[in-house]
Amino acid sequence: MTPEAKVKKHVKEILDSMGVYYFMPAMGNFGRAGIPDIIGCYNGRFVAIECKAGKGKTTALQDRELARISNADGLSYVINEDNIHELKELIIWNTKQK
Repeated sequence: MTPEAKVKKHVKEILDSMGVYYFMPAMGNFGRAGIPDIIGCYNGRFVAIECKAGKGKTTALQDRELARISNADGLSYVINEDNIHELKELIIWNTKQK
């Protein structure tokens, strides 16, 4: 399992434990470039998560999509091994703000 796959697996475990509805969009020729790895909904809020590992950085297309989601009042996060422990608190805190 790749380091990024490990991050995705851990993120999905956290989301499952919270009861978040989520899916992973199809990649390749069937989707739009830059779409986050995981799309979900929690307490009526749209949640998008881009998973990275190590020194992985988001691409310009990913940054554009995450910004569009945030501008539409959705929640968007870039999660890696360093901040994954904050994910549950971030989602809970930000879904209470509306």
